[in-house]
Amino acid sequence: MNSIHVLFNQDVNGFMSEKPKDIQLVESLADSIDKVKKEIAKVIIGQNQIIDELIIALFSRGHCLLIGVPGLAKTLLIRTLGDALSLNYSRIQFTPDLMPGDITGNEIIEENISTGQKNFRFIRGPIFSNIVLADEINRTPPKTQAALLEAMQEHEVTAAGTTYKLQEPFFVLATQNPIEQEGTYPLPEAQLDRFMFNIWLDYPSKEEEIRIVKSTTADYVPNLQKVLHADDIIKFQDLIRRVPVADNVIDYAVRLVRATRPSETSSKIVKDYVSYGAGPRASQYLIIGAKARAAILGKFTPEIDDIRAIAAPVLRHRMVTNFSADAENVSATDIVAKLMEEVKKS
Repeated sequence: MNSIHVLFNQDVNGFMSEKPKDIQLVESLADSIDKVKKEIAKVIIGQNQIIDELIIALFSRGHCLLIGVPGLAKTLLIRTLGDALSLNYSRIQFTPDLMPGDITGNEIIEENISTGQKNFRFIRGPIFSNIVLADEINRTPPKTQAALLEAMQEHEVTAAGTTYKLQEPFFVLATQNPIEQEGTYPLPEAQLDRFMFNIWLDYPSKEEEIRIVKSTTADYVPNLQKVLHADDIIKFQDLIRRVPVADNVIDYAVRLVRATRPSETSSKIVKDYVSYGAGPRASQYLIIGAKARAAILGKFTPEIDDIRAIAAPVLRHRMVTNFSADAENVSATDIVAKLMEEVKKS
């Protein structure tokens, strides 16, 4: 019996029953994700790291905030992910006049023609989908933003005293345009914390852009195969919660998060440029994300390198930088990179 199987035979983090079955599930997950990526590659050129982060967030039961200029295929990427995973997809275009009911749904009055009796009936909004794209979330007022963020947290919607459960799996991807800020309503830090990942989309390379132009200006229509279904994803989400984590990996995640707090760190870059650091939710997301990344790669327990691979998207929107950082063009991503140099692995 090798060391991996020995590890799985230990009662670590609730990984107690049916360990041989769980080992098979990890292997099945890794194989399925490879197939999903191949299907997505039929439509999306490049963006491999972005796709990895979206998949990690989905299987961690997290949500993502995507930031990128227009024209980087954010909507196409998310729709393609839904197609490959056989999940329902809806898109909400956020505008200044969007109301909470436009997201969650509204009650309407229906009249029975034969009896004349009138009743209220709830019409479900676009939030009742497996994958919800909240396009340009910062273009709508805080009241409407809050309706989406509450649903993200609770996985349910309440209307007229009745609670409606959302479909599982439930995955929200909100987008922001980093260029146009006029007439926008930036998300407060407390609401940003609801998102597991803050993902930055960059321009494609020249070679990738050439391939994009060739494929999108021809009459080729890719035929996507559905690799996974909702029940499979829920099963794998449950599996990831059972994946064991070594104490030194948890210790590293907590030390990295605490190093972002000016009152608890000796890091000069944090003391100089950060007003407020990340909270405990960052530590939780680092661990669950590392579990998901390890399982997706076919590993049976995460390592510190799995923490480091997702540190930037987990931490950069949870640190509040100060005026000095803005004046000297020091970003939260720069600070995370410096902290990973300073915080030792052991």
